[in-house]
Amino acid sequence: MRALVAAIVLWLAVAAAWAQEGPDYAAWEAVATRAEAAVEAGRASDDALESVRAEVDAFRAEFLGAQNINATRLETLSGQLEALGAAPEDGTAEAEEIARRRAELSEQITTLSAPRIAAGEAFSRADGIVGEIDTILRDRRAETLTSRGPPAWNLAIWSGAAKDLNDSLFDLIDGMDRAMDDGLAARELEENLPLILVLLAVALVLVLRGRRWLELIGERLERPGGSEAGAGLRLSGFLISLGQVIVPLIGLLALSLALNRTGLFFFWGEELVAFIPAIGTAIFVYRWLGGRLFPKIEGVRSPLNIAPALYRRARYLLLFMGLVLAAGIFFRQLAEIDRYDEETRTALLLPVVITIGYLLFRLGRLMGRHVPSTTEEGEPAPTVLDRLVGLLSRLARTVGVVGPLLAIAGYLNAAEALTLPAVQTLALFAVLALLVDVVRDAYVVISRGQTSAEESLVPVLASALLFVLAVPLLALIWGATVNDLGEVWIAVQEGVLIGDTRISPSVFFTLIAVFAVGYAITRFVQSALRTSVLPKTKLDQGGRTAVVSGLGYVGIFLAGLVAISAAGIDLTSLAFIAGALGVGIGFGLQNIVSNFISGIILLVERPISEGDWIEVGPNMGFVRDISVRSTRIETFDRTDVIVPNADLISGTVTNYTRGNTVGRVIASVGVAYGTDTKRVEKILQEIGEAHPMVVMNPPPFVYFAGFGESSLDFEIRAILRDVTWKLVVHSEMNHAIAERFAEEGIEIPFAQRDIWLRNPETLGARPAPKAARQPPTVDPPSGAARPTSDDISAASDD
Repeated sequence: MRALVAAIVLWLAVAAAWAQEGPDYAAWEAVATRAEAAVEAGRASDDALESVRAEVDAFRAEFLGAQNINATRLETLSGQLEALGAAPEDGTAEAEEIARRRAELSEQITTLSAPRIAAGEAFSRADGIVGEIDTILRDRRAETLTSRGPPAWNLAIWSGAAKDLNDSLFDLIDGMDRAMDDGLAARELEENLPLILVLLAVALVLVLRGRRWLELIGERLERPGGSEAGAGLRLSGFLISLGQVIVPLIGLLALSLALNRTGLFFFWGEELVAFIPAIGTAIFVYRWLGGRLFPKIEGVRSPLNIAPALYRRARYLLLFMGLVLAAGIFFRQLAEIDRYDEETRTALLLPVVITIGYLLFRLGRLMGRHVPSTTEEGEPAPTVLDRLVGLLSRLARTVGVVGPLLAIAGYLNAAEALTLPAVQTLALFAVLALLVDVVRDAYVVISRGQTSAEESLVPVLASALLFVLAVPLLALIWGATVNDLGEVWIAVQEGVLIGDTRISPSVFFTLIAVFAVGYAITRFVQSALRTSVLPKTKLDQGGRTAVVSGLGYVGIFLAGLVAISAAGIDLTSLAFIAGALGVGIGFGLQNIVSNFISGIILLVERPISEGDWIEVGPNMGFVRDISVRSTRIETFDRTDVIVPNADLISGTVTNYTRGNTVGRVIASVGVAYGTDTKRVEKILQEIGEAHPMVVMNPPPFVYFAGFGESSLDFEIRAILRDVTWKLVVHSEMNHAIAERFAEEGIEIPFAQRDIWLRNPETLGARPAPKAARQPPTVDPPSGAARPTSDDISAASDD
């Protein structure tokens, strides 16, 4: 009975909260029914479908958020239910209190899950409706693009277009005459005359002179240079140059407002006047781009590396592009306002498309003259910008040819959908290239010139972020709608379902944030141990390095686990990935894993430590760094040798300074035969004991090594306090030996060889004439055998 009462109270509470905060399902049902009927009929206009889609999309966003209702409470209840354990399946009796509690928790979970289930079902329905509407709209746009209108060679369209333009002009003049005849325009003009005069004066000043004044100010500020002051002036010049677009645009707005205040323009005339700022914006933007990309001031930096002699031509091309685009905007607006037929629209826009194609082709050829970057040695080293310029150059030339051909063939819609986005794409990337330079200058100014922009990572990352942010704009330029971008964002928000875990941006950012915090804490603790704690212990440098490195690996591992747990990712659902990774490690990553395990062994056992003098194969030097994959050894010629850790564990390593720096030096010397060996031994003993680096316990030992081919060989074997001085001590002992032997008259012999020539008389024999071709005859000494040919050959070799 208590469980029933608790369930009823809980249900009422959830229902009240749902009624206050949850979606309005009654309103949703009405909207969904109307939307499904419109989709099924397929006769609604594009505007009507867009309106219905907006309503459905609003409900869909609500349903997406409602799927997380009661998430915290459900997680708590699931934990409680899991703590009770599973119900016995073998018929074993269970305590009544536990059974009743399990039933209560199950009932609460079912009740709290109801709103989430309802929201999920409604979201699926809304998502399906939105997808169907988008499909209809896309099909209609595709049909419009592939439809063919009247071809350019149909002369009838030109005469019809001339007539329609003439009618529109007369309608405008007639409307102005009627406004004056009615007296309404005269009264409004008289009332607003002071304001109109002020607005016209402002418009004339801003449009005709404002841009030029700002251009002169910018030219005085911007000068070549790479210092902080130069970067600051360039940045100021860029910001001022933006006024070359903003100031004339304000003037056009004032002009449009002044014309509307006259009362002479009614009906479609008002709409045309209101469109004046949009028409002028195209002109001023492309003129500004021309001035920034191809500056008039000699030596000013430009994103394009082309000959300065081509700058003037490039500026004119961009100015003409702005004028043609403005004409296109005017004709499209006029055709829409006056409801021109397809023939007139084709006649008006066909010259615009052909001219844009020509200008695109010319710009593409101009961009093709861009010279890629090179190295200091003159070798080509194209950057990302160089490759992008080459790609845009080919795009412009291709579209410049294909677009006009499509328009002439009658596919005007397809030609417009190709040429206009191409022009806007060039403008977008031009603005991005300019902003990249602005970011570099801003970084130099902010850092006060302490770091070069070319050598810093911050400007590169900021520039990459600019290009990423430009991707949605690029999609909109090439035909994507705001709804399409919204669908992408909805899909991103919804995330990807992997097993029972949904990976969404919020999960990803939570994972990154928690891991970053854990990583920062780990590094802080490592720094504290390295600088404050471990130096006060008795651990040597190698032990300290091992402790700090081990703590770093453990900390990063724990930070990863905590981040995964905080993000709500179920690791059990990723078991198949771990299995695949294990197979990959078994087959392809054996060496990496072997080096990793060897690195851990080196850090734990510490057979070598940082600062040790070791010899591994042909490499000898000091250990400078031990990581989990490899060890860096600095040789005596100041080069770094990277040795895989597996070689240090499985191979033979000589450590000269392990545990202490005591080591032995051996100085060898030979004396001439006949020298007093006891005397030599005494002198060498004195030399060994006299060196300050030699320890006396045990004392140096002089070893009579043996009888060599040319000398009697001796060795001084001495123990040094610091074996790293071995070469210095050896050299100083050799100097002392040479000096003492010279004072004592002891000879250090050089190599001696006795050469015996068999039959030396053959070397003085005169060569036989070429015609004889017989060996010379030599009388042997009495009692000697006559030499053979082998003897003569041996004598020649000797």
